[in-house]
Amino acid sequence: MTSLLSRIDSPADLRSLDRAQLKALAAELREFLIQSVSQTGGHLASNLGVVELTLALHYIYQTPEDRLVWDVGHQTYPHKILTGRREAMAQLRKAGGIAGFPKRDESVYDTFGTGHSSTSISAALGMAVAAKATGSTRRSVAIIGDGAMTAGMAFEALNNAGDMDTNILVILNDNDMSISNNVGALNNYLARLMSGQLYDRVRRSGKKVLDIMPPVKEFARRAEEHAKGMVTPGTLFEEFGFNYIGPIDGHDLDTLIDTLGNIRQLQGPQFLHVVTQKGKGYSPAEDNPNKYHGVSKFDPHNGHSLTTQERPTYTQIFGDWLVDMASVDPLLVGITPAMCDGSGLNRFAEQFPQRYFDVGIAEQHALTFAAGMACDGLKPVVAIYSTFLQRAYDQLIHDIALQQLDVLLAIDRAGLVGADGPTHAGSFDLSFLRCIPNIVIMTPSDEQECRQMLTTGYQYPGTAAVRYPRGSGPGATVQPALTALPIGKAALARQGQGVAMLAFGSMLAPALQAAEVCNATVVNMRFVKPLDSAMVLEMARTHRALLTIEENAVMGGAGAAVMECLQAHGVTTPIRCLGLPDSFIEHGSHETMLAACGLDKNGILANVENFISE
Repeated sequence: MTSLLSRIDSPADLRSLDRAQLKALAAELREFLIQSVSQTGGHLASNLGVVELTLALHYIYQTPEDRLVWDVGHQTYPHKILTGRREAMAQLRKAGGIAGFPKRDESVYDTFGTGHSSTSISAALGMAVAAKATGSTRRSVAIIGDGAMTAGMAFEALNNAGDMDTNILVILNDNDMSISNNVGALNNYLARLMSGQLYDRVRRSGKKVLDIMPPVKEFARRAEEHAKGMVTPGTLFEEFGFNYIGPIDGHDLDTLIDTLGNIRQLQGPQFLHVVTQKGKGYSPAEDNPNKYHGVSKFDPHNGHSLTTQERPTYTQIFGDWLVDMASVDPLLVGITPAMCDGSGLNRFAEQFPQRYFDVGIAEQHALTFAAGMACDGLKPVVAIYSTFLQRAYDQLIHDIALQQLDVLLAIDRAGLVGADGPTHAGSFDLSFLRCIPNIVIMTPSDEQECRQMLTTGYQYPGTAAVRYPRGSGPGATVQPALTALPIGKAALARQGQGVAMLAFGSMLAPALQAAEVCNATVVNMRFVKPLDSAMVLEMARTHRALLTIEENAVMGGAGAAVMECLQAHGVTTPIRCLGLPDSFIEHGSHETMLAACGLDKNGILANVENFISE
């Protein structure tokens, strides 16, 4: 018998089904997700939680004419499967395959690229305004997770949207609470009632009448809030100007379809609160949704990972260092914007709960929060991904560096990040950091150096940043001592002749491999700021050419700092800068991406040969 899912190549196919078939389709879709992600890796728990919601949205809304904006994009696998990319899921996040996040040039159904969180309401509001301006009847829907609602940007958009007469629906996918008594038959019934046109007409006409009777209007408003507040938590969103509906069971297809069908007919800003369960339908993910948020290949029968980690990752090196340093300094505090697991703070959070602060998806707040701590004598360490540090750039400059505050930034996922692609790549941090006064920037080349640089930055009485890549290093032995490095000093890694390679951070290993073939000198530069000018000038004096190598954008990066140094001293030694090109690098394996950018052994050798022959 042909499966239902095999017959769905577009939402139009979905809408041709009888409602009675949708529950069976949901079960097939959930099983397909488990089998597919077990082969490719990717995000699992969040996608299992939105199966029914995705089906209901595409069943009711006329996509792609109606706009669905998913926030964040890691919950869009069911959406991709239902919009003609079922077979393409076999190449998910692989070079040449489909992305793990919505991508506008991948499908007309991906209306907005959402790799970072809390952007959906702003984007959907812009689309709703555009529809109104052009006389279109299409609808705009933002689907935002409860974690993403912790970001200020989401509330900025809510504040703006509630004050505009636009047809926007915001769906809060609340998966941080269980489906308990407050989300049962009564709430589902009330949601259908409050989303109906009769209730909407009464609500709107009543407000118009009461506009001419302010005291009575205020009494009625308070009475309505009190009545709703007894069964719903929607007063906050009502104050923003939305008509709040819910909460409803996000796995009850009948309620979802009825409620969404009603809402699509309503005018003005609507807010639907949907409660789902992360990992729904797969017991390992239900029991441990954080573990199954992002997974490598695994055995779908038992959930066991099929990928072995032989060496500790840089993230683990940082986590161990943080615990060790906290053990000797009671002033140390750790801060993360909702990335405890990803940033390696688990042990620290367990051992020092009073000194651990997860501020939610609020990177701007995280940095200014750290600044306030530093003002009054604490020693904050902010663990943050490079790509997310971009979101707090003003706070870094204005609140931390300008005031020369003692804050250490532990910047994870620097450089290319493989399967997560350009939305999560740390391609720009050296460029946007080194132009900031009063900051020390370090790039470790191995695990031991990472630990030493963290200590160096922590002991430095000002703003310091240590940026390290995703995954494991070359396998250096890590010493338990908390030792620091002399600030601004590079180290000669290999003596050769002719060409001197000035390698920053992760690029030391491939530079050494290439140097063995062409007998080049290799310097482990270590510091981007302050740059070891004496070493740079010495290499320029004793070699016929210089080659800088970094896993960062060439524009404004570490190589540019070396060129500025040479220019300032009137040195004309030929120099070539290797790094990431002026383009966004698509997803794939880290090794493939580096090779495409000429940052592996062969790419470096080719550049040396071309450079010398010019």
